[in-house]
Amino acid sequence: MSTSAPTATPGPRLRFVRDLHVPRELVFQAWTRGEHVARWFAPQPLTVPDVRIEGRIGGAWDLTMETPTGERHRMEGEVLECDPPSRLVIRMRVFGPHDREVFHAHTVIVLTPGPSGGTRMEIDQAFEVLAPDLARDMLAGAETGWASTLDNLGREIARMLGQTKAAPAQHGEFRIVRDLGHTPSRIWRAFTDPAAKARWFGRAAEGLEVIAREMDVRPGGAERLVGRWTDGTVSDFRAVYLDVVAERRLIYAYEMRLNDRLISVSLATLEIAARAGGARLTLTEQGAFLDGYEDKGSREHGTGALLDRLGETLAAAAD
Repeated sequence: MSTSAPTATPGPRLRFVRDLHVPRELVFQAWTRGEHVARWFAPQPLTVPDVRIEGRIGGAWDLTMETPTGERHRMEGEVLECDPPSRLVIRMRVFGPHDREVFHAHTVIVLTPGPSGGTRMEIDQAFEVLAPDLARDMLAGAETGWASTLDNLGREIARMLGQTKAAPAQHGEFRIVRDLGHTPSRIWRAFTDPAAKARWFGRAAEGLEVIAREMDVRPGGAERLVGRWTDGTVSDFRAVYLDVVAERRLIYAYEMRLNDRLISVSLATLEIAARAGGARLTLTEQGAFLDGYEDKGSREHGTGALLDRLGETLAAAAD
């Protein structure tokens, strides 16, 4: 007697958003190369002993998770869309005991430039349940499991960043202009007064836990901001002021480190010019990106977002 295939019923939908302070290319590699997926795609304390990942449309996305007691959970997946480094869509079939098919998961990963540079990762996952008795407990813990798994992803990306081999420096330059309805003295204060700058540069509201902050704006003076982001990445901004002309010009050299690795050295020129109704702010930056760190416009995007935040902060204080 034949047995009909189980009927699938809609399950929950999950959505996760994480800001990762590394280039999109690195995040995409972490999702599409088996040696990386094996290190992160399982919640603690599970491991991934078997994996087969093919980062192409129609490619396999198969893996097995194993508990500390040796219990195994198999997953068979297929890559439906693959558009590096911005979009990946995977259809997964998840199996339980005795290879019983428990549910399907349709997972969409979208990678866009992050609000503070780096990458914003958005994950949307929808489920079709085939074995409700087995799926109930598995799906009840899905959100917590994903949180642990994405913590693992952050650690793997940090490891990948540290493993990047030395490569020729890449150079970039950009200029950003903002017309602000505030006096030059008010804008100057936002860049040179520690309390005023803390309201828009390195705010906890953006998911940054400030570890150290210091500032001394004078020729030869230094500024430093060290913070830990929600993905576990530690960023370290270190600047030295070279030219300081009150309310007109600020020139400084700065370096950026991620998890103690030097990723860039830059020269920035900030100019403020009075104009009708306020002032024009012009920021010009030349940067050298080091040892395989590919910026691809992330620094310009992140700096533009910072200047937008500056404008919002000045406007809010004026209300």
